[in-house]
Amino acid sequence: MKQTVPALHPRLPAAAQRGFSLLEIMIVIVLIGGIVALVGTRIFGASDQAKYHLAQTQVDAVASKIEQYQSDTGSLPPNLEALLKNPGSVNGWLGPYAKDKDLKDPWNHPLVYKVPGESGPYDLISYGRDGKPGGDSVDADIHHQ
Repeated sequence: MKQTVPALHPRLPAAAQRGFSLLEIMIVIVLIGGIVALVGTRIFGASDQAKYHLAQTQVDAVASKIEQYQSDTGSLPPNLEALLKNPGSVNGWLGPYAKDKDLKDPWNHPLVYKVPGESGPYDLISYGRDGKPGGDSVDADIHHQ
């Protein structure tokens, strides 16, 4: 009489042993890649929009520092560095009015300051994400009003 030893792994029917085909795996990978791309653009797009709004706030804050300098000294600063260090021959300077990091936008581009300005006594501008004049959306220029 022959003894049979029970199998450690019971044999499954052929249909239950079937795995995924290469085509099915590729379709899943493409779908996951598409979802990651969609979510990534939304997240990074939101980041640039947040930086754009931060730049608007920063330009307004530096403008108020320029106006404080003017109130203390009776004249506009000749350049933005005058907000950091006393230019020398200025009476009434009570600075520093700003820190070096305040004079760069969130994309680490320097703010542009022009005296006299085209639309007022001075122009204060961030050129946006691309750092170039003009542009649309987050690349658009931000002017102090």
